[in-house]
Amino acid sequence: MGILKDRFKAKADQMAAEIKDLLKEHGSKEIGTVQLSQVYQGMRGITGLVSETSLLDAQEGIRFRGYSIPELREKLPKAPGGTEPLPEGLFYLMLIGELPTEEDVQHVTATLQRRSHVPNHVFHTIDALPLNAHPMTQFVVGVMALQTESQFARKYAAGMNKKDYWEATFDDAMDLIARLPRIAAYVYRRRYKFGDHIQPNGLLDWSGNFAHMLGFEDPKFQELMRLYMTIHADHEGGNVSAHTTHLVGSALSDPYLSFAAGMNGLAGPLHGLANQEVVKWIFEMQEQLQTDAPSKEQIKEYVEKTLSQGKSSSGIWSRGTA
Repeated sequence: MGILKDRFKAKADQMAAEIKDLLKEHGSKEIGTVQLSQVYQGMRGITGLVSETSLLDAQEGIRFRGYSIPELREKLPKAPGGTEPLPEGLFYLMLIGELPTEEDVQHVTATLQRRSHVPNHVFHTIDALPLNAHPMTQFVVGVMALQTESQFARKYAAGMNKKDYWEATFDDAMDLIARLPRIAAYVYRRRYKFGDHIQPNGLLDWSGNFAHMLGFEDPKFQELMRLYMTIHADHEGGNVSAHTTHLVGSALSDPYLSFAAGMNGLAGPLHGLANQEVVKWIFEMQEQLQTDAPSKEQIKEYVEKTLSQGKSSSGIWSRGTA
């Protein structure tokens, strides 16, 4: 099946047995109470799922499989001559639960390279949208167009056995991860670079190739992209987009449909669109302060001014949760 898939299956089988034993022994144990206000106000504080890949702590920040970001920057393999971790390494850690070797990461990179082809009809579908369509709209439409390649959907229609659901889902997820940078870069170049698209470089790692397709060849930017993709790879399981993906997937919708649904949640101003709002806020701050490089004291005063004017919202200062 492939090294990565074999290792994942072994870990999944082990975990399934542990969960079976846990439920057998403690299945009737109550783990919390639910108040009426929680039900009516967005399920805040209600335990709804178990997420083991990452944990967001208010004081320590995010940890992936128990490792902090500084620890990951030190321990995860890096690109030749690079100083930042490769996201492929973090993906391996989250999937398998163990720190990868250089060889493990090279295998993930090679696997994603082999799976990265995007059919032409996906680009034609995106091109049918007006140029002023929001990038997230174009991105989600591209993902939906890519759903024609779903192995899960095809095998399910042919009468796939339940015990094989995981394998088709795994393949779809790997294909999707491999192809997303191509679609995202295509949308970016279409919207902001007059449709001057850049072909992928199959010799680069996942993030390096994404930076290349965006149009940035500076090695420092490639390193920045590797770090950015690593630290944004997971955000617990209860945020809007991840929760939506789980929810839609529970109906046996394939990973393409599930991911597209999650991205529609991410596009909301109380979740991922908050990043866009923050950028707008920074530009407004620079304009009002009449400097591109404000001091820490200027930033502090401007933040306090924003708060005092009642302009803050969870859409600007935080990421939404389910």
